[in-house]
Amino acid sequence: METVTKLFKNNIRQYGMIIALVVIMLLFEVLTSGLLLKPINITNLILQNSYILVLAIGMVLVIITGHIDLSVGSIAAFVGAVAAIMMVDWQLPAWLAVIASLLVGALIGAWQGFWIAYVRIPAFIVTLAGMLLFRGLTMIVLEGQSISPFPAGFQKISSGFLPDVQFSGLGLVSIIVGIALTIWYIVNELRERASQRKYGFEVVSQGLFLLKLIVVAAVTNLFTFVLASYAGIPNILVLLFVLIVVYSFVMNRTVMGRHVYALGGNEKAAGLSGVKTKKVTFWVFVNMGTLAAVSGLIFAARLNAATPRAGTNFELDAIAACFIGGASASGGIGTVFGAIIGGLVMGVLNNGMSLIGLGIDWQQGIKGLVLLLAVAFDIYNKNKRAA
Repeated sequence: METVTKLFKNNIRQYGMIIALVVIMLLFEVLTSGLLLKPINITNLILQNSYILVLAIGMVLVIITGHIDLSVGSIAAFVGAVAAIMMVDWQLPAWLAVIASLLVGALIGAWQGFWIAYVRIPAFIVTLAGMLLFRGLTMIVLEGQSISPFPAGFQKISSGFLPDVQFSGLGLVSIIVGIALTIWYIVNELRERASQRKYGFEVVSQGLFLLKLIVVAAVTNLFTFVLASYAGIPNILVLLFVLIVVYSFVMNRTVMGRHVYALGGNEKAAGLSGVKTKKVTFWVFVNMGTLAAVSGLIFAARLNAATPRAGTNFELDAIAACFIGGASASGGIGTVFGAIIGGLVMGVLNNGMSLIGLGIDWQQGIKGLVLLLAVAFDIYNKNKRAA
């Protein structure tokens, strides 16, 4: 019991948000008379929140370094507009337009990263200027009108599914993917546990370890079973999975990830210990610009149009997802997985409140309250540890 208590205390924000997500889902499942967890609605939840989750992955790195980015929604809109002009007006191949759009996003990130890292202008000011600048450029490029439709192949980024084989109303590929992920997870966890023991690190008891494996395996296979009951695995879910795995690996297992955490924890100390703080800051914003471009492409593909109002409030949802998921407003703390959990909390709240018929006014108020409570909880825990 002591081990369980210690484990929970050390990961209270992350575990707390997972518990909160489960409670919110069960609550809305009851209030919507079972609509929330229907296969079609689970798929819609993934599609509706994919672009915010992509932004949250980049935003959590920015927040860990102690900065903020208010421009990501406008960048997403601008990249979507540029992509529309290339694909619809210029008739360029979709793959070429996508690569060019990602380069545009990276260049925008480099532009903002230069002012923040090397000129030392606060990120709040630079990205606020970027929010206004790229929103204006979006309207100029689109001339105040929407451009559509996109090529069918491009639309499949957001609306397509992996090829599947149906058997008794279930997608076999989705079931197999669930089993494969379970095996991969178990093997990875066993290897990690063996490595920790080899180097003398403390590990949880065997009973707790087995319980964790069983719970994760059950949730994974139940999730893929639900997807198999509808249309299978969305293409966008594959992209999200790859991003989560890659960025989690970078942040937890690479020198670059350690440098990002060190920079956010104490910039001066990081600099004295050999971290090239300006370079790290610059590349974090290049990365954010690239992921904002990915988000813009996903949203444009889902909408099947580039519109002047695209990306509105995306930055607020991404920032809220990071803070709800455990990132600290003072920097140095946060995880990619936590940001995803925070994004799902916001997504389920939006979806559940819409299903029960709550107006947009109530939705905005409740989301604001959840964000405030999450940050207050972070400050409370920080003060308690310092006491």
